[in-house]
Amino acid sequence: MKEKNKILHNKFGRKDLEKQLAQENFKRTTLSFYKYVIIDDPLAMRKELFIKWDELKIKGRIYIAKEGINAQLSCPQTHWDKFVKSVHSTKGLENIPFKIALEENLSSFLKLTIKIKKQIVADGLNDNEYDVTNVGNHLSAKEWNECINNGATVVDVRNHYESRIGHFKGALKPDVDTFREELPLIKEKLKDKKEEKILLYCTGGIRCEKTSSYLKHHGFKDVNQLHGGIIDYAKQIKENNLENKFIGKNFVFDDRLGERISNDVIGTCDQCGGPCDDYTNCNYVDCNLLFIQCKKCEEKYKGCCNNNCRKMSKLPKDEQRKIRKARKRPSLTSFKKSIRPQENIAERNINSL
Repeated sequence: MKEKNKILHNKFGRKDLEKQLAQENFKRTTLSFYKYVIIDDPLAMRKELFIKWDELKIKGRIYIAKEGINAQLSCPQTHWDKFVKSVHSTKGLENIPFKIALEENLSSFLKLTIKIKKQIVADGLNDNEYDVTNVGNHLSAKEWNECINNGATVVDVRNHYESRIGHFKGALKPDVDTFREELPLIKEKLKDKKEEKILLYCTGGIRCEKTSSYLKHHGFKDVNQLHGGIIDYAKQIKENNLENKFIGKNFVFDDRLGERISNDVIGTCDQCGGPCDDYTNCNYVDCNLLFIQCKKCEEKYKGCCNNNCRKMSKLPKDEQRKIRKARKRPSLTSFKKSIRPQENIAERNINSL
């Protein structure tokens, strides 16, 4: 097929994609990477990468903006060398570091999606509130542990549902739904610690990069961030036989929804309250609420967040579409994507929304 006629998006439905993935006879490596770099033509980069990666059977979710790139994906191990070459030969992405997941050969993504965004991480900041060329010190896992042992303030730069299933011991964990809510809240919480050592961490490092530049802009003197985020921390402690100060799971933004870092289970099922840290999305597509569900409740509610959704999920697809079309709001979770543990989702009445 000529390049100019190549379809630059996925053209298969979920069932077809799941079937294709099940038929694969090779192993995959799950990884992530990001870089703040000026990209003059994001659309041209999208086209270039989609053509290269589609041929290599790459699957994942990639955001490109004028300020940089943020990627989570899986690569067939047989195509690894070609993939690395495709990245490092792209202008601006030379020598970009990869964060490899602990758990490999997983069906973490169903398709390849590359989107053009205004920002690679939505933060709601004005351009004059940060400078990503002036960021905090990057700490190795060993340095990170030493700073914690010396009493530094640790801040989780993630959303509430992420820290709920895993976090560093003693970390400040803002109760927020989005990154844009978190930045001013962190600044306020730390206002009396501008001269103290601050440690920032997130999944892969990208949110820390923005947060550290934001805090430095607002007068914080000793800002530090975990190099490579939780993903690389887990790899470093394993390779170097270091103490693991992270408890529970690291929330990841692919179909796994979590990668175990320690054997501690710190979450609870949102339906029965029992120990559990397995996230799922409600099986009723018009709800799709993110919540924690144990195996017993999964069977009881058929993968849904409550009995109403369970009943709705059994309706014919055409009838479900009519219900969605008649609703004024785009979906049941237009303004709430995840549940908090104090909320009783088992009694949630979707018909009133």
